Amino acid sequence: MLFGTACNSSTDVQEGEQPDGDSLLELVDPNIGSVHSRWFFYTPGALPFGMAKLGPSTNGSYGNKSGWEAVGYDGRHESIEGFANLHEFQIGGFLFTATTGKLYTVPGTLEKPDEGYRSRFDKEDEVATPGYYRVKLKDYDVTAELTATERVGFHKYTFPKTDSAHIILDIGNQLGESGKVKDAAVTFNDDNTIEGWVITYPEYVKKYQPDGEVKIYFSAVINKTPKSVGAFNGNDRKENQQSTTGIGSGLYMAFDTQEGESIEMKAGFSYTSLENAKKNLLAEAKDLDFEQAKTLAQKKWKEELGKIKISDPSKENKVKFYTGLYHALLGRGLASDVNGQFPENDGSIGQIPLDENGDPEFKFYNTDSVWGAFWNLTQLWTLVWPEYYNDFVQSHLAVYKNSGWMSDGLANSKYVSGVGTNFVGLVIAAAYQANIRDYDVELAFKAAYENEVKYENRNEGAGKTDLQPFVENGFIPYQPGWDTSPEGSAFSVSHALEYSFSSYAVAQFAKALGKDAAYEELMKLSRNWEKVYDEEIDFVRPRLASGDFIQDFDPFAPWVGFQEGNAWQYTFYVPHTPEALVEKMGDEKFVSRLDSIFTVSEKTGFGGEDIDAFAGLSYLYNQGNQPNLHIPWLFNFTSQPWLTQKWVRRICDVFYGVEEIHGYGLGQDEDQGQLGAWYVMSSIGLFDVKGLVETQPSFQFGSPLFDEVEITTASGKTIRITTKNNQEGNVFIQSINLNGKPYTQSHIGLDKLRAGAHLEIGLGNTPNKTLFEDL
Repeated sequence: MLFGTACNSSTDVQEGEQPDGDSLLELVDPNIGSVHSRWFFYTPGALPFGMAKLGPSTNGSYGNKSGWEAVGYDGRHESIEGFANLHEFQIGGFLFTATTGKLYTVPGTLEKPDEGYRSRFDKEDEVATPGYYRVKLKDYDVTAELTATERVGFHKYTFPKTDSAHIILDIGNQLGESGKVKDAAVTFNDDNTIEGWVITYPEYVKKYQPDGEVKIYFSAVINKTPKSVGAFNGNDRKENQQSTTGIGSGLYMAFDTQEGESIEMKAGFSYTSLENAKKNLLAEAKDLDFEQAKTLAQKKWKEELGKIKISDPSKENKVKFYTGLYHALLGRGLASDVNGQFPENDGSIGQIPLDENGDPEFKFYNTDSVWGAFWNLTQLWTLVWPEYYNDFVQSHLAVYKNSGWMSDGLANSKYVSGVGTNFVGLVIAAAYQANIRDYDVELAFKAAYENEVKYENRNEGAGKTDLQPFVENGFIPYQPGWDTSPEGSAFSVSHALEYSFSSYAVAQFAKALGKDAAYEELMKLSRNWEKVYDEEIDFVRPRLASGDFIQDFDPFAPWVGFQEGNAWQYTFYVPHTPEALVEKMGDEKFVSRLDSIFTVSEKTGFGGEDIDAFAGLSYLYNQGNQPNLHIPWLFNFTSQPWLTQKWVRRICDVFYGVEEIHGYGLGQDEDQGQLGAWYVMSSIGLFDVKGLVETQPSFQFGSPLFDEVEITTASGKTIRITTKNNQEGNVFIQSINLNGKPYTQSHIGLDKLRAGAHLEIGLGNTPNKTLFEDL
């Protein structure tokens, strides 16, 4: 009864859904940037913000030594070990696959695929699109297909005629970023249901919450009774056994199949219990077969992608745009069950309050750290997906209520701080300023305020363990190495700059709530960036505990006072008061230095020439990493704003590509949609350097790439951006009209956009140097 009757549904994508006739789904290519991508990057069998995230794994079983290395699917690889069901930051699990012939119960290696159940595949046999994936497993003549609802993953395997077909469920092994497995179990029941669980110990949990662990559960059903079932733990196979426990646990099911026969399996997932995994399965998929689920998944993706419509003659730019938007929506994933239960930080099961209809009042989400997310994701969420943004805030407040601290990243509520800082307070402050406020505002302010000033007995999982010297002395002493402590930090300068920014953000939150004392306290902290600015050389520079600047200073050197960057890059990290930075350096020098940085950086693709997540850290500029993402927009705070128009356009054209190896630079670190969301915001010509933290948030203008952009907001209002003379070389704004009237400000308020706005932007090949009256 868990499998409904199949309905007729076309797998073809219909034309005519866009003004230019291109299908939205056809304009998304999940394979773009898949070379050297992170674990959570490649999951075509998923819904926006979903829990079930299905995708092929080429090396997911290889481990993840530090917790962040590129692992999972790599576009250069030629064999697939199976299909993983869960892909989140520090979370991975449940590898399913199908084979024929000799049975193997270990995956084998890329170099020696015949030593395991992995299979070779050809790119021409692979189809990846939002909500659906298909590939031919050449070694077994099996076609595998994947799709999903929010919490349920669907697998469909089409076999040749054989008496040795197998479906393998590899449960108890490390997968992706999951960390080492502590325990696992899997059972096949006589009613063709299967259930299992695994407990993992991710590297970031090990670091930031050593007593924590991550539990994941599944409850599945298969639509054909196997002729036999066996269990295994690695190579230790147990025939005719229907359950097993411990590290390496797995099951295999054997079948006789006819030519072209398909076997379907659907699995509900939960981060709380087996019972809830089954509830999720029944609630979302009781009457769905694979084709029905696929149709619903593609419909959902069309709806969400269609909230921003663009018109442009360049197919390549449209593919970049919608692939970037796809990754932005694919990012952070659902972690609560249909009944509103979710994993608490202390290991218990929490309950989201239910509304009058018995539905949870919000959804709880997992998340990578929000380092840099205010320059891409949160701006996009604010305009189009505020309901998700609100749930994001609620998720972090739930962890705060349970543990007393907020964590920059969450893996089933466990602390996974990412880079050891914490920008959640800033993200919450920006949500409030954007009128996203369906949560306990006083609790939100208390959590955000404590995140900026509270250092006594601070939990390492909350990040910012070097906060005390920042608060007490105004700077953080530099200490060589890789550690951060109350005595100082190897990343002393970048942390001080970041804490100054987040202090400013929460200060504006305090101002909006009339909390004058907190406002003054936080504003004082927000000026601490000045104490690491060396006016003799116009660079930020590490200071020792004595207060002296370090000697033998190399502004190109990464990691010496700077996390994932260097002084060339971080000197521009004063986003909360860019006007003050320009004044300190001098407008002429500021513009000259920044313009020359981009002139030189264009030659290296704006992000380094190595296939590496940290490519570009010793360069002048690095579009592939978070600390740099606001920098090309800083010209808007100088006498030459047209240089923002020029260089943002060049970055969109040069850094972003449409190939597996050159999608987001060369193997850059696309953290759960951040670089994709940056392209979306930049290509429509709206961006806020301050991350929407002001009491009246606004966006600065850039040069839109497209002939027309139509954004449907959550309230149903439309933001329409049209360009005139949008031809090659015409990258400079000549004029702006708002709702038919001339507009001469360098920024536009969020409130004006939300009310419904039509921006008409004229473009030309030379700057209009008198366009903005406020500069």
